[in-house]
Amino acid sequence: MKILVIEDEESLAKLLKKGLEGEGYAVDRYADGETGQRQIELNHKDYDLILLDLMLPKRSGFEVCKNIRDAGVNTPVLILTARSEIESKVALLDSGADDYMIKPFAFSELLARIRALTRRPEPVLSPELKVADLVLNLNSKKLYRNGVEVGLTLKEFRLLEYFMRRPGELINRVDITDNIWDFDYDSLSNALDVYINRLREKVDKGREDRLIETVRGTGYRLKAD
Repeated sequence: MKILVIEDEESLAKLLKKGLEGEGYAVDRYADGETGQRQIELNHKDYDLILLDLMLPKRSGFEVCKNIRDAGVNTPVLILTARSEIESKVALLDSGADDYMIKPFAFSELLARIRALTRRPEPVLSPELKVADLVLNLNSKKLYRNGVEVGLTLKEFRLLEYFMRRPGELINRVDITDNIWDFDYDSLSNALDVYINRLREKVDKGREDRLIETVRGTGYRLKAD
């Protein structure tokens, strides 16, 4: 999942980004309302949630929220506000915000609010992904191949989950980095190759039926059978 943070307070923004990435989210961050709104209008389909500060330079969070709703953007918005800034809870919600939190707040509560706002209907979301003899449990974040547990780091888990949601599909490098990393990803770095190799070591090493394929010059594919 990918979250857009629009927050001008540098220390809080860094804490949010670090904490959310530690929980497995990809995070982009902007520091003023004008730039943040432009990013939402251009790329809102890339985000599962917007964390929006109320008092921002150039354009307030209230204005940003109202403007994007008027433009038809339906991405969930969680407003962050200081207690002294709340003039009317009703006005905040009427602007199109889905929820708000008063600073300072506990990070655990923020995570709970995010989960509530991004929760999908239970019948749609299966707790497990299955491809060939791979089983990935989304709740426990554990992987099994042929019934044997395979340990994964958080980034490896997210990368494999992305593949397992698209079995047999050729996925290019840009799509992978856009969904697994944030906008700060250096396209010239070899981070993706490193993680693909690590994943291969854990999933395919010593097996005849190797599942992770490289399509030279294009991207990768997870064999479906």
